[in-house]
Amino acid sequence: MFFGFRGRINRAKYWLALLILFTGDAALTLLGRAAGGGTTFQVVSHAVNLAIFVSTLALGIKRLHDRDRAAWWLLLFYIGPFLVGLAGWLFLWTTAGSFGDTRVVSLFLLRLSLLAGIALAIWGQVEIGFRRGTAGYNRFGADPLAKSDHRWSRPRRDLVIGATTNAPIDH
Repeated sequence: MFFGFRGRINRAKYWLALLILFTGDAALTLLGRAAGGGTTFQVVSHAVNLAIFVSTLALGIKRLHDRDRAAWWLLLFYIGPFLVGLAGWLFLWTTAGSFGDTRVVSLFLLRLSLLAGIALAIWGQVEIGFRRGTAGYNRFGADPLAKSDHRWSRPRRDLVIGATTNAPIDH
């Protein structure tokens, strides 16, 4: 579940996996502060954080698959807010020495781009974390909430080959 990029997961498994990853990262941080954070610990910490990052990517992709969206949407939701905000800052930077209307317009565009970036991040979070997946089978697999025919109970005795029944025989 944590490192596979194929298939679908429902919202409950997504949030549970994120909780597990967050708890592990918080425990690692506390351990690092208690241990003093030496070089060996920093290397281990970076490796664990890389694994957590890859795992969150896999979880996000599986949630998008559950919503019947391609994994490319993750780029829009993860990188899009940064790029939109960066565009606003770059516009402000190019007009830094300006006065009057140009300065007012550049500050307005900065605020507008930051709000657009925040709106894009919220949309991504709602799409991945809060909206229900598509019902039934989609192009990425079966519905993770669908009831399966396979039961994890004991097999019926009359279907097991070679089983004898203890039921009374009617004559």
